[in-house]
Amino acid sequence: MKQLFDDVSFKCSKLVTKNYSTSFSLAVYMLSPSIRDAIYSIYGFVRFADEIVDSFHGFDKEDLITEFEEDYYKAFDRGISLNPILNSFQQTVKEYNITDDLIQAFLRSMKLDLIKSDYHSKEEYDAYIYGSADVVGLMCLKVFVSGDNERYNLLKDEAMRLGSAFQKVNFLRDLKDDNLVLNRNYFPGVDLNSFDENAKTAIINEINEDFRVAYEGIIKLPLEAKFGVYTAFVYYKKLLKKLENTPYQEIGNARIRVSNYTKAGLLAKSFVSYKLNLVQ
Repeated sequence: MKQLFDDVSFKCSKLVTKNYSTSFSLAVYMLSPSIRDAIYSIYGFVRFADEIVDSFHGFDKEDLITEFEEDYYKAFDRGISLNPILNSFQQTVKEYNITDDLIQAFLRSMKLDLIKSDYHSKEEYDAYIYGSADVVGLMCLKVFVSGDNERYNLLKDEAMRLGSAFQKVNFLRDLKDDNLVLNRNYFPGVDLNSFDENAKTAIINEINEDFRVAYEGIIKLPLEAKFGVYTAFVYYKKLLKKLENTPYQEIGNARIRVSNYTKAGLLAKSFVSYKLNLVQ
């Protein structure tokens, strides 16, 4: 019956992914069925930790994130947790040899959101992005290469750049909420009061360079992973283009989105490009 519980646990991680991110859920669906559950479990883990620090207002967030971390390590040691998200994640960690330094780096960045509001230097900014995004890309890469350490080491820099690009797009899209709701400012020297077209252009140029490097890794991914990752890449590139075409004043006043209709079109275009071997 443990297998039944494990199956339910992975389904819970899938449900979390589908409800919290339609775009990421769509990208995961484009992966090979053999690795989808593992990626769902990674998303479920990082999403729950992120929700604790971003959304659970009125609760003791520090206590919750500490308990979440402790419960994960109990799950890892026991090989089971009654928290289905942790139960599925600990299995993925073991199966794909996701190293603990990646998990600890991620949790450190989540905890920073409880105590740190401003990032004044590039070093602080890069360190936060490494923990909050780059290591998530590396966790996924562990799954994609399925134990091939040589391939992992070959692709890890590009995987980190893709994680960075995704996170920076999110920061730019969420500039208003991060500043006004969460009282956070991730971009060094930039806030709603000083944000202008020059600041926006500099950020977009930085993200485009991350995407350029990341693409070189995407085309080298195993077939099981390539189309799914490329789908996410195309979606975020489209979102970045929308941000580029949006006046800087509007970015600070509204959350820019890609419509479901546009997402469907992007998926179709990505599929055609992939099938015509243009992703190479």
